[in-house]
Amino acid sequence: MPATESNFKRFVEVGRVVLLKSGPQEGRIAVIAEVIDHNRAIIDGPTTGVPRQSAPYRHLTLIPLRLTKLPRAAGSGAIRKQLEKEGIVEKWEKSSFAQRRTAVAKRRSLTDFQRFVVMVAKKQRADRVRKAVRAAKKA
Repeated sequence: MPATESNFKRFVEVGRVVLLKSGPQEGRIAVIAEVIDHNRAIIDGPTTGVPRQSAPYRHLTLIPLRLTKLPRAAGSGAIRKQLEKEGIVEKWEKSSFAQRRTAVAKRRSLTDFQRFVVMVAKKQRADRVRKAVRAAKKA
């Protein structure tokens, strides 16, 4: 029987970078240092302020980034060196996923008046675009 390609691209593995979905470090990234069982892993985020701890997978989101050549049960020092060497935190901050999260958080923090200002600005922008498209069609 031929091997079929999997639909899944991100796996729970040592070195996988994860985003914490709940708890006091919610929104920060960490690295899987060791897999405990089918429900939990030891995570560590020495550069992002996440202490080494056991975390259930349901509180983690696997992101596409991973550390290469990270040994199993690596200590915080080794993880820190790999994170800095591969520039994982910078890659994460430049990713569309992280930028989208910050935009959503910013939008959620707006006051009623600020949302009104954004709405008016959107209407003005749409009006300018519509007029430019009409002028381009005529020309």
